[in-house]
Amino acid sequence: MKLDHLSLEQLKLSPLNVRSKGGADIADLLPSIRSLGVIQPLLVRPNCEGFEIVAGQRRYHALVKLAGEGYAEPVPVAIMEEGDDAKAIEASLAENVARLPMDEVDQYKAFAALKAQGLGVSEIAARFGITERLVGQRLAIANIIAPILNAYRREEIRPDTLRLLTMATPRQQKAWWKLFRSKDEQAPTGHRLKAWLFGGAQVPVSNALFDVEHYDGAIVSDLFEDERYFADSEAFWALQNTAIAERRDACLQAGWAEVVVLDTGERFQTWEHVKTPKKKGGRVYVAITQDGEVTFHEGWLTEKEVRRLAKAEASGKGGEPAKAERPELTKTMRNYIGLHKHAAVRTELLASPSIALRLAVAHMVAGSGLWTVEAEKQKADNTAIRDSLAASRAQAGFAEERSRIRELLDIEGDGPVVSHGNGFNLARRSLADIFDSLMHMEDAAVLRILAYVMAETLEAQSGIVEALGALLSTDMKGWWTADETFFDLLRDKMAVNAILREVAGDVTADAHIASTAKVQKKIVADCLAGDNGRTKVDGWLPRYMAFPAQGYTPRFPEALFGRGGAGVDAEEGEADDDSDDAEASAEAEDMLEDLTQAA
Repeated sequence: MKLDHLSLEQLKLSPLNVRSKGGADIADLLPSIRSLGVIQPLLVRPNCEGFEIVAGQRRYHALVKLAGEGYAEPVPVAIMEEGDDAKAIEASLAENVARLPMDEVDQYKAFAALKAQGLGVSEIAARFGITERLVGQRLAIANIIAPILNAYRREEIRPDTLRLLTMATPRQQKAWWKLFRSKDEQAPTGHRLKAWLFGGAQVPVSNALFDVEHYDGAIVSDLFEDERYFADSEAFWALQNTAIAERRDACLQAGWAEVVVLDTGERFQTWEHVKTPKKKGGRVYVAITQDGEVTFHEGWLTEKEVRRLAKAEASGKGGEPAKAERPELTKTMRNYIGLHKHAAVRTELLASPSIALRLAVAHMVAGSGLWTVEAEKQKADNTAIRDSLAASRAQAGFAEERSRIRELLDIEGDGPVVSHGNGFNLARRSLADIFDSLMHMEDAAVLRILAYVMAETLEAQSGIVEALGALLSTDMKGWWTADETFFDLLRDKMAVNAILREVAGDVTADAHIASTAKVQKKIVADCLAGDNGRTKVDGWLPRYMAFPAQGYTPRFPEALFGRGGAGVDAEEGEADDDSDDAEASAEAEDMLEDLTQAA
């Protein structure tokens, strides 16, 4: 059984159900669902048209009726798996839900008490047989100020209004409460409340983090209101973002490991996080409303990170800061950068046969993942990376040398020179033929071939590529240019803002600290191309393309492109653990260093 949420359109009534052909008595369900939503999940199973309802038809009919009234919440479901006993699941769900207090506020108090005891959202949901989404919705009530909560319990405020107010800041709630209690004005509800909360049409002067004297635009006010508003929102946001950047820098100087600036309008969910002190790796989250209000949430980590920290403490590794749940670069981005750097390093290795010779000896002694021997296949994670690599100058230069080496050795075809049964070449020369050709060549030609073969079998995404790049003083500016694929794969907003700072300067980066990553990346691309009125920036390289690679956040792993570069992939959620390969790579690097110094 799996708990999930589905849209009403994905659910179908079972033709075997007795209620499916007639009207169901749902009058008793409508008030409860309007007030609390669907608490007990519908029991469903997959079919070719979506999901078939096994149990919960009355709830389904009630939802269909409420949909006509504008109710559009996702439906909580328990999805049966093959071999599940439907009666046992339904009985268990009913028994668990029966233990729930039947009031939203009472449910919140019950869940909050369990969370205070250390239970996570998933554990609370499992205890009551409900979805994590429902638990989160109830825990969000913690954001409601007392006067509004009391009015709700007196049934003066509708449930849908309360749910929208859970997304409001305390300032917005107080302003709404003032309207609600006013005899002359009406507090917005429904879609009007959502627009009132998130429309961002007016920016109150009280939301400014900066000295208002620095604002050159007009300030307007209503004769019947105490609040004043900025008439020039663009000028306001430029000053506000700069002030946010200054506050962020102050937090970092104060010792906070990381400050996460959320996109404007993105909510910080306290129920998904746990208060964590600075010394244990707690970070600062900055939430910004559409109308410019800024809240610094200091000392929080996600529930997963806190559980990981508790596990480390229990195993005697306490005192260490929590490892970041989300690394700076995704696995796909690491693949992109690693392949481009590999292409550049092995192409430059062609001009250093003496180093290639010593590198070959290091491989023979220490071994590597490719010394069987076979050519590196440069496996790209997707078509975009493959196309980007194929268009690189380094890849073209390497292919030209491959053709010349194949001609020297009289090998037909156009695939790798090293291809022991890997299917690249059908017309192969025998070992004796290759050896005979080499015996008739000058040493310089043999060393040239050696350099190529070593380069062709150089393992990508390995620490040895980083070591070689440093040794050869490889400058990626001659081999790589930021392309569309790079920007598509660049996802970390903190890293994007740091890159914007490198390319466009502090003023622009600070002015756009709350802008989306997409907007900031567009400015970087415009600066590199000299488009849209931006001054053209030549010769920029991201720190990832340096040797050794460097990052922009504390979440950048030191051994990122080594085979043992551990980290959690943000796209796949899997941890890398290649300790054996890491040791082999390290041995090869040490051997290369020793042999080079001895040369």
